[in-house]
Amino acid sequence: MSIIRRIFRFIGSIVSGLRTLLGVLIFGFILVTVAGMFADDLQPIPDQGALYLAPSGFLVDQKTYTDPLGKVLSQGQEQESETLVRDIIEALNKAGADSRITHLLLDTDYMAGAGLSKLAEISSALLRFKESGKPIIAVADDFSQQQYYLAAHADEILLTPMGGVMITGFSSYRSYYKEALDKLKVKVHIFRVGDFKSAVEPYLGDSMSAGVKEERRAMIDELWQFYGSQVERLRGLPTGAINDYTNNLHLKLRAANGDSALLAKEQGLVDQIASRTDILNYLNDVIPDTDGEFNSINLKGYLSHIRREEVISAAAKKHRVALVVAKGTIMDGQQPEGSVGGDTLAGIFADLRDDENVKAVVLRVDSPGGSAFASEIIRDAMAATRAEGVPIVISMGSVAASGGYWISTEADHVLATSTTITGSIGVYGIVPTVKDSMAALGIYSDGVSTADISGIMQLDRTMTPQAKMFFQAGVDNIYTRFLALVADSRDSSPAEVHEIAQGRVWTGEQALELGLVGQLGDLNDAVKVAAELANLSDYMVDYRRKPLSVYEQLLSGMNSNVGASLAAMGLTTSADSWLPLSIRRHAKTLVEPLKALDNLSDPKGIYLLCEQCPQ
Repeated sequence: MSIIRRIFRFIGSIVSGLRTLLGVLIFGFILVTVAGMFADDLQPIPDQGALYLAPSGFLVDQKTYTDPLGKVLSQGQEQESETLVRDIIEALNKAGADSRITHLLLDTDYMAGAGLSKLAEISSALLRFKESGKPIIAVADDFSQQQYYLAAHADEILLTPMGGVMITGFSSYRSYYKEALDKLKVKVHIFRVGDFKSAVEPYLGDSMSAGVKEERRAMIDELWQFYGSQVERLRGLPTGAINDYTNNLHLKLRAANGDSALLAKEQGLVDQIASRTDILNYLNDVIPDTDGEFNSINLKGYLSHIRREEVISAAAKKHRVALVVAKGTIMDGQQPEGSVGGDTLAGIFADLRDDENVKAVVLRVDSPGGSAFASEIIRDAMAATRAEGVPIVISMGSVAASGGYWISTEADHVLATSTTITGSIGVYGIVPTVKDSMAALGIYSDGVSTADISGIMQLDRTMTPQAKMFFQAGVDNIYTRFLALVADSRDSSPAEVHEIAQGRVWTGEQALELGLVGQLGDLNDAVKVAAELANLSDYMVDYRRKPLSVYEQLLSGMNSNVGASLAAMGLTTSADSWLPLSIRRHAKTLVEPLKALDNLSDPKGIYLLCEQCPQ
């Protein structure tokens, strides 16, 4: 009977497996069919027309991973939350030499923000486009500070009558939790090396320390000077005009009777004030089509065309510069895109070592650091790649600090932009204990152990002196390793590195002066350096990422119009979609400290993290 039972179980498992497989296939067929029903033909590229550049959401080096099915279902509810910087740069580089493109129309209304270094890289691409002699026209209902930085490159800036230019300067503020933790009777034990390692300050006090405040002031002043001088140069404004505009905005606006658009024109920030209808009529005049309407193609459509048209030689296919992105907090294990998983990135480098066509690697670092253990896993994988004779070049994005700098030490050459935030060469550990909190609720911990250090990570116990010594020794060791890595990579000594380390943060310009980076340059420059190191003349750039599963590939291939159609029918998948946007934004701000704690995943509780470094 037992044999018969096993046979039937075996047959049942086969039937169940076939049923599951059939279900997946039917589901996939339905999805593909639905996608096909709503799919649009490729937007035609005009014979003579404008590249319509309307970046949506935040400008990033790598998009944050979202579940493909959820992405499909949520499309059409709002604009894309992220746009790749390299997509914008690629389109601008191609459009400048493309005879079909006569103008660049820049619309910043959908852009949410970007780090200053990313804006500076796009700025370089815009300046290269201008060298072609093709006009740039910028339009917007309203300009934020970051939006205006890009718009300032335009030959003509048009603003709606109800709009304005909101330039407010830079700031550096954060929340402090010590009093709240004291009220909750939570004791936070901090172990650190570096007087300027500010990531732990919110747990130690209720305000920014004098030393960190001085450091932050110097940093934002330098970034603000860069922003102001660039805008003044682009708009032909006198030196100090932007600083004067910002500091006296309230007075200037009152003098303009509250008309922010008029004020912007009077200050030379915009060229025309026009309604949407008037702007459209103007564009129809300067970028005409046979139908009397301006002809254009958007970023996505243009990229689709130029990538299809691109001819890659056989030699180039065998000589590749791999581009890898490390964006977000460095965490242990496998992590989705938008975070840096130690095992994930190490796996990518292992694949690169096995690919005989990869001759050089550019690692784009846009990370404030994170887990010390995961950072070392990545650095070790990079060292193994270099040992195979494959040069690695680091391109620092908005921030490459702490763990982001740790992995940058394993490179043949390091480039940063002048506004990159880097350094933060320091280490810390953080262990909260809740014994008093539990006691307040009438919950106590008691027992026996074989040693004072037993149960060292039990948070409901008082931390012993032995445990404190244990953690501090581990932090000191990682800091010593950090100094040695930096010294070896920068032809310096640990003592010399210590003088500029201790958790301090620097701009790319300062880092170059201090010898922490080898050159100022953007991603394009880094690719050129990598090709030179590998002695390549005919090569292609090969963007490498974590491989998608079959499920992810299937759903990612679906047309976004499916989601738009669902949204048009009133269907939504967002749990907080009923809340006003302003409330949703504030809610996200309130949970940021909790998200930061959730990212602290180092197995030993030791971190290389610049928590306040902007991304």
